[in-house]
Amino acid sequence: MPPTTPKIQEAVDARNALAAALSRAGVQLPAMDVRTPWADDSEGEARYALVHLGVCSAPVAHMLADVILRGAGA
Repeated sequence: MPPTTPKIQEAVDARNALAAALSRAGVQLPAMDVRTPWADDSEGEARYALVHLGVCSAPVAHMLADVILRGAGA
């Protein structure tokens, strides 16, 4: 596992929060991950990290859209 930096930890925490919220809504994305770009500075530390949501089937995408719409009050 790559060294944890504040930006990586922020992305891991966000991924975990999103996964927990989706799970409570009955939606499970098959592959959620945290990815970092190449190192941006001389110490090899990335300036940011991204939550990668992966791919999902059409039924899961519809479930996710429904959850978002319910949360948005639509």
